[in-house]
Amino acid sequence: MSMLKVLYEDNHIIAVVKPAGVLTQADGSGEKCLMDIVKDYLKEKYKKPGQVFLGLVHRLDKPVEGIVLFGKTSKGAGRLSEQFRNHTIQKTYHAIVSGKPKINKGQIREKINKISFFAESFSEKSDKELLEAIKKATKTRTAELAWEVVKSNDKFSLLRILPKTGRFHQIRVQLANMGNPILGDEKYAPDFIARQTKKIWQDKNSIALAATGIIFKTATDNKEINLEIPLPEKWKILI
Repeated sequence: MSMLKVLYEDNHIIAVVKPAGVLTQADGSGEKCLMDIVKDYLKEKYKKPGQVFLGLVHRLDKPVEGIVLFGKTSKGAGRLSEQFRNHTIQKTYHAIVSGKPKINKGQIREKINKISFFAESFSEKSDKELLEAIKKATKTRTAELAWEVVKSNDKFSLLRILPKTGRFHQIRVQLANMGNPILGDEKYAPDFIARQTKKIWQDKNSIALAATGIIFKTATDNKEINLEIPLPEKWKILI
């Protein structure tokens, strides 16, 4: 069997740990993705011939590690999808960010879309018209999360994050907008911060963001499952 780390499995649902640098779902590049790895695991474990069903119900960005749920059956996928739609699944993330927030905990509620307005201010002027056209074509939605500082050495801070919505790159955008971009996230960090932290965070395949906890209910008996994973080892030397 593969080196897949399985946290939970029943007849309808499987929860696994996605390593940083691995796609959740295939993107056409031919690169092995987490779905392929889980399907291989199920095929081998249960000696399944032919295609293996696996329902995708949520994703993690490629450079983010953490817990991912899949439906092993259509019923499992449907029940999980319903919980995500109703916001009854509770997700916990941790991140190491640049600097120290001005307060120890807070909430962020703002309108964002797939083109961050934070990133806009760092775009080349020649791209402005294109950027505006893309923004108009991209639905703007409210994004909301709660956060708190777990510990800080002023240079970097470890945050615990509870997203209340699940928007595209939400945590990455909102923490950058707050002035505390995630370590290693050059996409949303302003250039001067990215340059400062590049020597410290040298892993191009990951950023300092991890999905460390999730609470959901099973597909048949509504039993509550609470899963957690520890923080990545390499974070310890930073904070």
